[in-house]
Amino acid sequence: MSELSAKAQGTAICPGTFDPIHLGHLDIIERASVLFERVVVVAAAVSGKRTLFPLPEREALIRAAVAHLENVEVDSFDGLLVDCARRVGAMAIVKGLRSVDDFQHEQQMAMMNRRMLPEIDTVLLMTSPDAQYMSSSLIREIWALGGDVSEFVPPAVAEALESERHQSQQE
Repeated sequence: MSELSAKAQGTAICPGTFDPIHLGHLDIIERASVLFERVVVVAAAVSGKRTLFPLPEREALIRAAVAHLENVEVDSFDGLLVDCARRVGAMAIVKGLRSVDDFQHEQQMAMMNRRMLPEIDTVLLMTSPDAQYMSSSLIREIWALGGDVSEFVPPAVAEALESERHQSQQE
């Protein structure tokens, strides 16, 4: 990873469901940590949607994945992302782009967030080519069908998924 001469002064947030966090997410978070003085990874509570991992476990898995990054913190939010951005003092929202479809969705979200909170900017980073195909939903699907997803997720997530599989087999 190349080091820039100076980081942007301020805080950025990297939002997502992170169910589970994978290497594509980690790529974007690591790159954001080079660009910004402080990065807060915020896990969405996602009320009304069933997740594989409950929010506290998702937060713990994110913390394990970003432990090597000194300027990265982990938090969660329920409600509007702009309210979370205000609460943590963020100047930017950092999101990863895998495809043109992602761009169209993220552009719409960025414009709406900017309308609700004019002082926030959205920074869109292209996902690295080796992580471009990754998504949490695809990883969950492969895992649910008995596949090995350890090459797509941080070690703590691979362990948690294996434990979850073991528990579900015992039921």
